[in-house]
Amino acid sequence: MGDAVSTCDVLVIGAGPGGGNAALQSARRGLSTMLIEDHPAIGTPVHCGECISDIACDNLELELPEHVISMRVHGIRVVFPDGTEKCLTEEGYVLEKHLFERWIAEEAVEAGASMHLGHKLSSMERLEEDGRFAGWLCDGKGDEFPIRAKVVIDASGVAAVCSKIVRQSNDEPLNEMGKVVAGMQYELLEVPTDGYLDFYIWPKYAEKGYLWMIPKCDGRANVGLVTEDRPRAKKALDEFIDITHFKELEQVRPPWKAKGSPAFGGTIPISGPFENTHHDGLMLVGDAAGFTSPLFEGGSHLALKSAVYAADTAAAAIEEGDLSAERLSEYSRLWKDEFPPYDKILRGKNALFELTDDEMSVMARCFPDEMADMGISGKALVGLRLLVRRPGLYFKRIVPAMLAFGYSRARYYGW
Repeated sequence: MGDAVSTCDVLVIGAGPGGGNAALQSARRGLSTMLIEDHPAIGTPVHCGECISDIACDNLELELPEHVISMRVHGIRVVFPDGTEKCLTEEGYVLEKHLFERWIAEEAVEAGASMHLGHKLSSMERLEEDGRFAGWLCDGKGDEFPIRAKVVIDASGVAAVCSKIVRQSNDEPLNEMGKVVAGMQYELLEVPTDGYLDFYIWPKYAEKGYLWMIPKCDGRANVGLVTEDRPRAKKALDEFIDITHFKELEQVRPPWKAKGSPAFGGTIPISGPFENTHHDGLMLVGDAAGFTSPLFEGGSHLALKSAVYAADTAAAAIEEGDLSAERLSEYSRLWKDEFPPYDKILRGKNALFELTDDEMSVMARCFPDEMADMGISGKALVGLRLLVRRPGLYFKRIVPAMLAFGYSRARYYGW
């Protein structure tokens, strides 16, 4: 900790996609912005989430530089337990995630933000002037601390540090921590691909989750899973690889990982948006707010967009001289109006995993080969096929399960 107090309009905690973009957007709005990251380098270790759709890029006005793009892809192919394959065709990219995160942070610095690595937040002291909230005095490990900020944007990922540090008026934490799932993957070489992301809904190996093959350039691919059975994650992934065509392929450490096991991953929040995503002088974005897409756990699009809303709200609040929770409630209103209904999608996901493998496969065979274009008439046709083939499925909430796939599209922030 340094002796002098650093000051800024906006302090962003964490330099992942949400944090990098929050710093970039804040700096572009003329706010003095500090971006801190507890790791010694940005972008590593990579967790998961290396895909972004064209729709997301258009929505975010994001022009990706060539060096962060690994591969152009055509969308998602869902593989059901009996091998039935159905597509959700939407163009997009697989990224070199570590390079993508570094690029956003560098853009933020170019726009005027300052970036500080090896800085870990540990405390936040509420500041008041004339009985009104005036900012936060933040302390922790790193030379720039203590830092006085008018607004803090928490982009600390699943750690959600500000939700643990900040207390409500009843002395309870700002938010209780929700459930998380484990994500783990390997990088393999010489993986055959036709440009689709393959998502396997095979509950035997990924309990209430899925497995994936995400193709990358030069024949590389990430093969991994997300599962609620966290202790068994690596064993289940190894078993899946052993019974598929991935068995004979070479596993390597990814370019950013110099030593250790080739496996890499992290945890992903699955309880939905936190109850309190804003407070006096504080907003939560991305995983730190619980923003993920329920079925396939996508979070980058949500993180990047929530960062835009947080920066907009911060700029307006600072200009007006009102940093109160009431003023920052505009942030929560913005994301609630824009993001899809998490609880509704979660009900569909839960209904899906209440099906047996056979029932799930029957449902899949009733879908058209291309699920992205399934409008009202298409859904009616699927319903008719189900009535003929397995009418009892209607009593197992099959309709919400079907709708969960539609809500996993890019237009609903699926990727």
